[in-house]
Amino acid sequence: MDWCEAAPLATPLRHRVFVVEQGVPPELEMDALDSSCRHAVVRNAAGDVIATGRLLPDGHIGRMAVAAAWRKRGVGGVVLEALVAEAAARGMGEVVLNAQVHAEPFYRRHGFAAEGEIFMEAGIAHRAMRRPLSARA
Repeated sequence: MDWCEAAPLATPLRHRVFVVEQGVPPELEMDALDSSCRHAVVRNAAGDVIATGRLLPDGHIGRMAVAAAWRKRGVGGVVLEALVAEAAARGMGEVVLNAQVHAEPFYRRHGFAAEGEIFMEAGIAHRAMRRPLSARA
């Protein structure tokens, strides 16, 4: 979905996960890129938004957020694979992301490989990861 549709759904969850839980400054969490992205949003049976993520036009996946009560239950994988499928449908040859280091195993299970050294982004350790779409899309 586009940002006009996703913003009222994704923004509260992103704020809760990134700003409240992880201490990311609000001005870093929200950026001007959202309007050019495709967004995935998952709701539970009650209609609550429990996961979200975005795909930038250059193939970067980001802003992956899952509500605390729904972590380790496969919801993040649903969002990730939806974004990968969107990238493949748009003809992209690969997707890339900057994974928080603690989440590297999650992304590895979804076919991403780590690249380069650990770096800091918004005060959190990250590593670049890449997944070619021709192999697993």
